Formats: sequence, C-alpha cells, structure tokens
Amino acid sequence: MFSWLSSDPLPVGSKAPEFSLPDETGASVSLASLRGRNVVLVFYPGDDTYTCTQQLCEFRDRWEQAKQRNVAVYGVNPQKAGKHQKFRSRYNFPFPLLVDKGQEIGKLYHTNGLIVKRTVYLIGPDGTILYVRRGKPAPEEVLAAAK
Repeated sequence: MFSWLSSDPLPVGSKAPEFSLPDETGASVSLASLRGRNVVLVFYPGDDTYTCTQQLCEFRDRWEQAKQRNVAVYGVNPQKAGKHQKFRSRYNFPFPLLVDKGQEIGKLYHTNGLIVKRTVYLIGPDGTILYVRRGKPAPEEVLAAAK
C-alpha cells in the first residue's frame, strides 16, 4: 500500500518504460517517437513552485547545450494542461510540459506519490536509461551522460 514511499528510481542500464502523454497543447508525445534522440524527463512536483521553477529554468538556460547533444527535454507532472501552458509561457520554456494524469507514467518510472518525487532521467537513443537521479541535479551533469 505504501510502496511508493521507499521506491528507488529505475536503474541505469535498464530499458525505459514506453509512454504516450499529452503536452500542454494536447499534442501526444511518445517515447517510441523519440527513438534516435536522447530524452530528458524531469519529473517535478508542481508548476510555479520555487524549486521546480528554478530546475526547469536551468534546463531552459542550457537549451543550446541540450540541442548540441541531440537531447529532447520534457517536464512531467500530473497538473492540467492549462496550468502547464501558463507556466511554460511565463518562463519561456523551449520544451514541452507533459500532463501525467493520475501519475500513470510516474508509477512506471517510480516517481509517484502524494507529490511527485523530483527525479531526472536521461534516456538514450535506443531507449536505455543512461542517467537517473532524485532531486535537482545540474543540467550539465545530466547532459554529460548523453551519447
């Protein structure tokens, strides 16, 4: 019943679970459609909160580095599309924010709970997890693991 309290993130080297989620505009984003690219998933608790805003702004500010390393970045949490739209617009994020209704994808990636467990995954072009860390790792650390 309370397994989410102590769950570890998925290990590096494991296959990333497939997903398909809508972004803040309603467009569908699937892991399968991103094959051939590195994918960063930033699971974060809430839009417009201090640490979440800071974390996503850090990825925004390193957007050129991400593009140079063939990295697609996505913020992920269960908040509604309208809230994501306002948040993305307010901070000019160049990447989409995915709506994980009911934390269904969060369950697959072990980030679900009463609030989303702040976790960053880097998935390689072949769908293998290359990097994972709870908390707020520096974008440079995450991007350095990209192939």
